[in-house]
Amino acid sequence: MRILVAITGASGSIYAQRLLDNLDTRAHEIHVIQSQYAASVIKEELPDLLRLPEGVTTHGLKSMNAPFVSGSNAFDAMVIIPCSMGTLGRVAHGLSSDALLRAADVMLKERRKLILVPRETPMSLIHVRNFELLLLAGATLIPANPSFYTRPQTISQVADTVVARVLDHLETPHQLVARWREEEE
Repeated sequence: MRILVAITGASGSIYAQRLLDNLDTRAHEIHVIQSQYAASVIKEELPDLLRLPEGVTTHGLKSMNAPFVSGSNAFDAMVIIPCSMGTLGRVAHGLSSDALLRAADVMLKERRKLILVPRETPMSLIHVRNFELLLLAGATLIPANPSFYTRPQTISQVADTVVARVLDHLETPHQLVARWREEEE
């Protein structure tokens, strides 16, 4: 698959890092783009900054020459992780003033897989209405709400409970977290 990972300035850079750590660059073509504020948040949240696996291609936010800004160069999926409410709102309303937003617009118009991982609380009615617009347009929303039934012991393990859901929706096999067990008899 050709996958674009977009990172915004929302808190939760660890989600992007753990996704990149668990996407196989030998099996998939991975591209990364960051919003204007992503680097600032990454600097605050990730002591080693963002570690890109070998083989990942990065793109500038203002480059409209990136392959994913046109429907004629189809990517299979785009994940915006973490996704700020500002980015989510701009995507919901079709504003595409940079390569990240244009890529999301292309994914929706071409009916390709667009996954947004919003990390915000509490939510306003505006946020909920933007969620509704995106769902109606065909996007998948996976809020960064970790689960705890696997009893995670580290921050990475907590983040992995969200990243595992993203990988599931990318239809990418993983062993990040144990699956919920069937009822015992």
